[in-house]
Amino acid sequence: MTIKENDFRKIDLNLLIAFAVLYREQSVSAAADKLHLGQPAVSGVLSRLRTLFDDPLFIRSGHKMQPTARAAELHTELLPLLEQLQSALFQQTAFDAKTATVTLTLGMADWVEMWLMPKLIPALLREAPGVRLNVVASDPFSDAARLEGGEMDMAISVAAGGPRWLEREVLTHMPFVTLWHPQQLTLNAPLDLDTFAAQPHLMVSYREATGSHFDTLLAKSGHQRRIHYTTPHFAALPGLLEKMPALATVPAGLANEWQRSRGLLCSPVPLEAEPVEVALLWHQRHSSDAAVMWLKEFIAKL
Repeated sequence: MTIKENDFRKIDLNLLIAFAVLYREQSVSAAADKLHLGQPAVSGVLSRLRTLFDDPLFIRSGHKMQPTARAAELHTELLPLLEQLQSALFQQTAFDAKTATVTLTLGMADWVEMWLMPKLIPALLREAPGVRLNVVASDPFSDAARLEGGEMDMAISVAAGGPRWLEREVLTHMPFVTLWHPQQLTLNAPLDLDTFAAQPHLMVSYREATGSHFDTLLAKSGHQRRIHYTTPHFAALPGLLEKMPALATVPAGLANEWQRSRGLLCSPVPLEAEPVEVALLWHQRHSSDAAVMWLKEFIAKL
């Protein structure tokens, strides 16, 4: 059905609310009390209603205002609509994780997926079996634009900030660590700065950069490292470290699993590097989306 705007030009929603109260109370004075209006104001409203619907609507009978047949017909049709409108405007839909069926799209880098998803997915299956996650590859440089464009419902990112509409909740502060394979490099942890700088390095770059914040810190201390391989994928690093005498510096969340499954060794980074803030990002328009907000809280607690 197409709404005809001109049909509503004479309609004031307050008139319909007053009509519903008058019908219920069957008294101008009682309706005035419920509507917090003076009795003359409600009498004026009733006059407007009679003009609008071309019907007396209420006929005085003793101490009551008895509804006409037209009023009874209007009440039957309008009351469910007014209740539905009230619910739509003022009652946010509750999210029942146990029964909900919904697909949400999360953006994240591959290292975030490797770090978080093995913990998140089993917990989600227990708590919200009908919630399906669609993970798409993203990076800190594109997260805000893709959230604005609606490509993602939420992102888990190290992006530091963005436009006014961008909401951000920090999950954790994560340091970096340096990894290598003992069959390729015979080194002792913790690494000192000279040893760190002297080795070949593997680097992850989302924008084809040839250096990173670590190179800036090295330069300040009078050192320089050799980057032998650059990739946009953290997932490529363990296999390369097994075959190459090189170091890779990665977020600490990856270290335990790669040490256990790939036999890598680990050291703190011998530089004064600040941990990165891993945060949930979402567009402000999703702050009223019950499913997205539930998932946000679920991830944060996990």
